[in-house]
Amino acid sequence: MRIALFTTCVGDTLFPAASIATVAVLERLGHSVSFPEEQTCCGQMHANSGYTEEATRLLRHFVDTFCGDEFDAIVAPSGSCAAMVEDQYARLARRSGDEQLIRAVAALTPRVFELSQFLVEELDVEDVGAYYPHRVTYHPTCHSLRLLRVGDAPLRLLRAVRGIDLVELGEADGCCGFGGTFAVKNAEVSAAMLADKCRAVLDTGAEVCTALDSSCLMQIGGGLTRQRTGVRTVHLAEILAAQEER
Repeated sequence: MRIALFTTCVGDTLFPAASIATVAVLERLGHSVSFPEEQTCCGQMHANSGYTEEATRLLRHFVDTFCGDEFDAIVAPSGSCAAMVEDQYARLARRSGDEQLIRAVAALTPRVFELSQFLVEELDVEDVGAYYPHRVTYHPTCHSLRLLRVGDAPLRLLRAVRGIDLVELGEADGCCGFGGTFAVKNAEVSAAMLADKCRAVLDTGAEVCTALDSSCLMQIGGGLTRQRTGVRTVHLAEILAAQEER
């Protein structure tokens, strides 16, 4: 299968290891992965902040970059950005009144996937050959849980990882408090939500907290680091890419 990596702007700028791991997993499964260098931001921050025109310009650029028959699927190590495409692109396209853009978005959206969603639902794969001998807990991010509805796909992948000690996170569906600009505009509320999430992570005794979104891991990781807990945050893709050294 011909796959395009949608790295996301946060991933490209701050967490490239998640994108590198995504490519490693997909290539291990025998797929060809390309990285369209023209890609930029999906426009989520702009759309959520009310900057519709700016978001629509980024939507058009996304369509220009990924549209066409060159790729069978566009895969992102981000539930948040994949959800932006699935949940908001059609609405933005309709609001623009551009019929050609509306048709292009309708054709493109079904080919955009978050990594775990793509592996489990499209490829019907759960065991990707990973080995990760650590105690791990999984935080289901809001967009992946509520908009993409990935369900237990990430957990099914984690359960198939050899050597892992996967422990359940209490009150797992609670938000970490990031929410993009929410953490800036509502700092005190965000900090309280983060405190609850960090406490839940620590209660598991896990060495590692994993999730589908680098932005949420950045929020949780910041809280855990400031408390000097020693607990690390690691993107799901990095766990799936890990293998036993020979």
